[in-house]
Amino acid sequence: MAKTIYYVASSLDGFIADADNGIDWLLRFGFENFQEHYDAFLARIGAIVMGSATYEFMLGDSASSPWPYAGMPTWVVSSREQPVIEGADLSFVSGPVAGFDPAVRESAGDRDVWIVGGGDLAAQYADAGLLDEMFVTVMPIVLGSGVRLLPVAAHTGVLTLESTTQFAPGAVGLAYSVTGRSQQAQKVAQKV
Repeated sequence: MAKTIYYVASSLDGFIADADNGIDWLLRFGFENFQEHYDAFLARIGAIVMGSATYEFMLGDSASSPWPYAGMPTWVVSSREQPVIEGADLSFVSGPVAGFDPAVRESAGDRDVWIVGGGDLAAQYADAGLLDEMFVTVMPIVLGSGVRLLPVAAHTGVLTLESTTQFAPGAVGLAYSVTGRSQQAQKVAQKV
């Protein structure tokens, strides 16, 4: 069965974007140190889910470069109409994540689902008991404020550390499994 994974970079103080919703702080680290790990992760992915702010960020990028997830089903969670990016396999959804999660998983086939962002969307998956794993690359920088990593409504319980990966220049990848997923998902499914 496909796993749902939140794969993200965060500042040391738990922010995935700065107070202006920007990621220039992250881009200054370059991706050459992380590319091999990212490529291995992306090879596991069969479908992507992203929130509207992440999609709108990608829209800005699409003017200068092609859609990076060509051929991969991408689900955009948005309460408003969004423009379509040429060459992207997009589905636009809204409402509780438990309502569209079965279709997302089906579109992934025998591969995993990546929650690209943002933190609010990943928190909705966690709150619904539909998040299986988190891979957080903690960057060696403190932002002080911004978009929170995972603003859940209630505590998740204890996560199980599965592995760590050290990246240059001082970044650390932390892979966690989220326990209790099936019990939480059953309770949520009964409410939907």
